[in-house]
Amino acid sequence: MTRLESKLFFKIMKNVIIIGSGPAGYTAAIYSSRASLEPLVFEGLTPGGQLVISHEVENYPGFPETISGAELMMKFKKQAERFGAEFKNEEVTKIEKKENCFVVHAGSGAYETKTVIVATGATARRLPIPTEEKFYGRGVSGCATCDGAFFREKEVLVVGGGNTAMEDAAFLTKFANKVTIVHRREYLRAAPIEVEKNKNNPKIEWMIPYVVEEILGDQVVEGAILKNRETGDTKKINCDGIFVAIGHDPQTKSLKGLIELDDEGFIKTEPNTTKTSVPGIFACGDVMDPVYKQAVTSAGTGCMAALDAQKYLE
Repeated sequence: MTRLESKLFFKIMKNVIIIGSGPAGYTAAIYSSRASLEPLVFEGLTPGGQLVISHEVENYPGFPETISGAELMMKFKKQAERFGAEFKNEEVTKIEKKENCFVVHAGSGAYETKTVIVATGATARRLPIPTEEKFYGRGVSGCATCDGAFFREKEVLVVGGGNTAMEDAAFLTKFANKVTIVHRREYLRAAPIEVEKNKNNPKIEWMIPYVVEEILGDQVVEGAILKNRETGDTKKINCDGIFVAIGHDPQTKSLKGLIELDDEGFIKTEPNTTKTSVPGIFACGDVMDPVYKQAVTSAGTGCMAALDAQKYLE
């Protein structure tokens, strides 16, 4: 590539490129733009991240009235735009490390930057049935902590057999009249002590070895068809909500081979920072948080990443 071609191919060197939107990416944009770093944010194909699916958010500080996830994320974005953040509704396909910078590849070209903040999130695994998509956000949820309070005195299902499923089921008994754990096999990956606690909980029932075959309802979840994996028999069960707890997939495809990830694909960061194994690359939000996965914690780490990037640049 000639020097002229290089100038045409690469855009102006950026101080910060933020990959991903949602609470983490937008908060990083707010803080880095207020610091006059003029960040460029690649929002991905779904601006606002997973939170835009939530029709009602009740637990974000500062909003005593219920607000939709989409509206909340729009407020975040407008605040970042106010301070000069630039946004592109594109996905990043690749990140390369050069001698003194990084090259971020997206649909509109390649961009050089001094630092990168990764806020690509983690996607909750979904049930492999057509009706699940129809009811996602309308009774089907991937977050018991976020949506449990909407199911007071109702009946819900929890799908999964790991620690998250057991913890979700126990948490939901604070609100629901009945919680039914649905798992596809007799073996449970959860810690025996967590399983035992739920077996002793009078509000919890078990459907093993069953899978959700179909979700029933008109506008919202009203029930489900469960199928016994051993006998093939089906059973209709009434419920008002279904919580899917079968894991999350961190969105780190474009980062493999570049920075250090854990066994599940989440980005490893230095303790009490957002620094990754590569100086100049920072991570925030669900992509580096396999535990909490909350909008407010994501926003907090977004702030940390922006401050860490600012310090690195200085």
